[in-house]
Amino acid sequence: VQLQASGGGLVQPGGSLRLSCAASGSILSIDAMRWHRQAPGKQRELVATIAGGGTTNYADSVKGRFTISRDNAKNTVYLQMNSLKPEDTAVYYCNFLLRRPGQSRNLEHWGRGTLVTVSS
Repeated sequence: VQLQASGGGLVQPGGSLRLSCAASGSILSIDAMRWHRQAPGKQRELVATIAGGGTTNYADSVKGRFTISRDNAKNTVYLQMNSLKPEDTAVYYCNFLLRRPGQSRNLEHWGRGTLVTVSS
């Protein structure tokens, strides 16, 4: 299974970006889909989660500005980021909890990350 993240780039403060992360390969089911980020010199932090049933959770720092969504038919998760701030600058990683054929339980899979830079 491979997770491919895309959509990062350079944006001015107050701007918007939409990240995508698609899983490919042999997959039976995907439970939670998450976005994490890691800013320079800081630990990786959980930004947003969407459960298999669609329930969402957000870090306090992004509530009201970021929206996570998923397309189960495409094995894809999205992160719509609005009102971006310089402190949102980080590498954003997607993380899926999924089950492959032959596995008895869900396992975590990570994408490589996409860089978001918020600067004027």
